[in-house]
Amino acid sequence: MLLTVASGLLVVVGLVGVVVAVLPGLVLVLAGVALWAVPRGDAVGWWVLGIAAALLVLGTVAKYLLPGRALKEAGVPNRTLLAGGVLGIVGFFVVPVVGLFLGFVLGVYLAELARSTDRGAAWPSTRHALRAVGWSIVIELAAGLLMAATWVGGLVVG
Repeated sequence: MLLTVASGLLVVVGLVGVVVAVLPGLVLVLAGVALWAVPRGDAVGWWVLGIAAALLVLGTVAKYLLPGRALKEAGVPNRTLLAGGVLGIVGFFVVPVVGLFLGFVLGVYLAELARSTDRGAAWPSTRHALRAVGWSIVIELAAGLLMAATWVGGLVVG
């Protein structure tokens, strides 16, 4: 019982970590599932853990692939995305909680401003970057919720 409560807390903290982006959200959700599944040692536990791990991989790949594709289709060049990524990393350490997203968007805006030297021309790429960040969070949260639902399903079945 205590292990199940601890697992549930890890799952919840992981889901919060997806939204807040300070904690490795999906990894914590998987750790919560593993904390429950491994000591059980039965087929239900291993199936739940395997499905949760597969959802983590799929969610992580989709989180980067789908928004990145949308940015490329919108005509945002790779060097702009690189600038956004670098400033996102810097922002992560400078501004807790939201610095990663703020830095990414600021990096995209500054790179596009340097490329076009027109503020109005830099905004469309920045809007696309904001939309991509939003989709990234939604995709990761969906994966985390599916992982949590799989765990709850394992609790009901097992």
